[in-house]
Amino acid sequence: MMPKITEPSFEDIKSRRPEALSRLVEMHTPALLAGALGLGFPPSEAEELVQDTFVAFLSALERFEGRSQVKTYLFGILYNKALELRRRQGREETTDEIEKIVDSRFDSRGHWTRPPKGPEDEARISELGRMINDCAGGLGIKERAAFYLKEGERQSTEHICNMLGISPTYLGVLLFRARNKLRECLEGTMNG
Repeated sequence: MMPKITEPSFEDIKSRRPEALSRLVEMHTPALLAGALGLGFPPSEAEELVQDTFVAFLSALERFEGRSQVKTYLFGILYNKALELRRRQGREETTDEIEKIVDSRFDSRGHWTRPPKGPEDEARISELGRMINDCAGGLGIKERAAFYLKEGERQSTEHICNMLGISPTYLGVLLFRARNKLRECLEGTMNG
């Protein structure tokens, strides 16, 4: 059994002791990575977000006063970096989503890579996926992370609370809000 990694002292972190920073990265990387994945980023972007989070933490270390837990501070940076990346991706998006879908369905000779199930099935699945993505985009970043980790990843309440630095009560509130917003959005989209 591996020994549990203990968080370095505030003084060791502030003085940038290499062994303290190494322990800090080793201790918090798994939770930050799971948080980035929970926000809907693919693994490569999630890993980059975690790296950017630690770079920003080290850049802002002089301003860190230790009034909050290091984990809470790191997740705050992660959320801000995630928002920046989403804005940047929105500006850089140049190709139409339908073109990507069509291109992925055919090989270089114009043959189906996987034959369609049927026009009705494909339309229904595609439309439902788009509606869910659109509706999930309306969730707050914490609501989306909590919902994804609980419903998509099937993580325990305790694990999610530790990862996001929130109480079980607040997690319940986030999940309640996320489910209601998704339900209302989907109902409104399907009925309207």
